[in-house]
Amino acid sequence: MNRIALILSLVLLPFVPALSAQVSPTRGRGSEGTTAFTHLALSGGISMEGINLQAATNINRYLNIRGVGNVFSYSVNNVKVGGSGGSNGANVSGNLKFASAGASLDYYPFPKHGFRLSPGAILYNQNKITASGAMAAGNSISLGGVKYYSEQATPMALDASLGLNTRQQAFSMTTGWGNMISRKGGHWSFPFELGAIFTGVPTLGMTISGSGCTNSADWSTNGASCVNMATNSVAQSNINAQIAKYQNDLNPLQVCPIISFGVGYNFRIR
Repeated sequence: MNRIALILSLVLLPFVPALSAQVSPTRGRGSEGTTAFTHLALSGGISMEGINLQAATNINRYLNIRGVGNVFSYSVNNVKVGGSGGSNGANVSGNLKFASAGASLDYYPFPKHGFRLSPGAILYNQNKITASGAMAAGNSISLGGVKYYSEQATPMALDASLGLNTRQQAFSMTTGWGNMISRKGGHWSFPFELGAIFTGVPTLGMTISGSGCTNSADWSTNGASCVNMATNSVAQSNINAQIAKYQNDLNPLQVCPIISFGVGYNFRIR
């Protein structure tokens, strides 16, 4: 909770003068001169994280506060990966899951135009990818520079996960076009948003079970070079070395991009 409070305070601090600005309740046409929380806007659309849902209300002439949620899930089953001629390889099943929610403060420096700047915070983030697969007997995988061949009696199996939510609560910064609560009096809007969430480096997890053989001649006979991948200390060391290599490749990816487009409608609530 302390982290959430800190993020929200950092988001709101630069806009304190605008938050305290007084606006005449009768000036202008449409919603341009209304007092705070007189209009509500709802929007639906698509984003890089799937289905995008938003709700916004006005604070004053220059500011809106907006809640954002994204949800998406997609699974694949028994997809053949690797091998040759379709006779070998691993049968992989995977799931891509996006589920996130947050809030943003939309600042419109030119109230009658749609351009905005939007600092915000992601308060809920369950974005991740999981995959599992069984490796066909005789197929190989390189782990820490050592090649292991999947043994025939107990073939190797892999479980992996990629977490895109290292920081469960994270700062976001976006820009965009389209005021969900028009200062010109219209009801419809077509908001577009572009920016990033500072989620931190993705986390990678991988486990391998079954039997693997370092000698290509042993996989069909359970020869002397075959070991239990889950318990053999050398195999585990090689697996951890491979994970570390993949993790190092992920280190530059410390932000998650945001791109969304939708259709919104606003109405007076008081």
